[in-house]
Amino acid sequence: MTKILAIETSCDETAAAVIEDGVFIRSNIVASQIEIHRRYGGVFPEVASRQHILAINTVIEDALKQAQDSWAEIDAIAVTRGPGLVGSLLVGVNAAKGLALSLGLPLVGVNHLEGHIYSNWLDHERRGKAPRIKFPSLALIVSGGHTELVLIRGHGQYEILGRTIDDAAGEAFDKVARILGIGFPGGPAIQKAAEAGNPAAFDFPRARLGDSFNFSFSGLKTAVLRVVQKYTNTDKMLPPDEGPPARMPVADIAASFQMAVVDVLVSKALAAAEAYNVKEILLAGGVSANKLLRETLQAQADRPVRIPPLWLCTDNAAMIGAAAYWRYQAGDLADWDLDVVANLRLDQG
Repeated sequence: MTKILAIETSCDETAAAVIEDGVFIRSNIVASQIEIHRRYGGVFPEVASRQHILAINTVIEDALKQAQDSWAEIDAIAVTRGPGLVGSLLVGVNAAKGLALSLGLPLVGVNHLEGHIYSNWLDHERRGKAPRIKFPSLALIVSGGHTELVLIRGHGQYEILGRTIDDAAGEAFDKVARILGIGFPGGPAIQKAAEAGNPAAFDFPRARLGDSFNFSFSGLKTAVLRVVQKYTNTDKMLPPDEGPPARMPVADIAASFQMAVVDVLVSKALAAAEAYNVKEILLAGGVSANKLLRETLQAQADRPVRIPPLWLCTDNAAMIGAAAYWRYQAGDLADWDLDVVANLRLDQG
């Protein structure tokens, strides 16, 4: 039995968890900063790092307490080293180093995106057994800062097939929500607004980029802005506290935008799955919480699709512990000079 205490502070959630054998969630504590950053319409990096400093000790203590474990029962400390906000990442890495050094435990550095992938390995239904994921598999990672298609040949064996060449899907959701004046975070705001809308009301562009598996959402975002400008007579984004004008069809715009994003994500993922003959498709990242994306991918795929439950889609430390387990088993441990890397690629460790 291997127990790993994992720490995640890549953006605006301070999280810690205890994971057993890379599968079983003994604890999973998350302190969110969403309400703090809502007033800014996005994550304010300096504020985020300060909040991590305030929360990190309590979150770690709560994770150990919820797991009903003592430090003597922990085998390793894992931490997100990138990608993410440098100030936020440093809080987690420094805390992890301090714990590992003082307790004489090995340290495991984890790529945040790898963590999102491994959320699919967790026994989130608490059935007492590990999900059996078959290789090769394809991961569609969709988050605020990343949109990638990744071929997984085995644990830790990644090949990036495609990525966004401009805005990530989650970033597009946030920006369009700001354009529409419907708040932050954009993903939930767009999804809620779209519920009453007609997804065929506006024929927004889909950037296919030929046979490439890359993504592009900047043109779609610009198309939405042009539609909104017709109703607002301004080229500026609407203040979150002001809201959209009553005559603007917010629901239809949101629904049409959401459909355009999902169309591209699903079509690219299915094409890559076919091209590389993968056995399963794994959905991961914060945007994987989107209801339309989850339903469309499952409905159109001709092979098994694995999707984490909503509470494991957003940033958490359980997924970091799951990814760390396989690195720990392989002896892939970090040195004491472990540093953060803001733009760390998945194929760089």
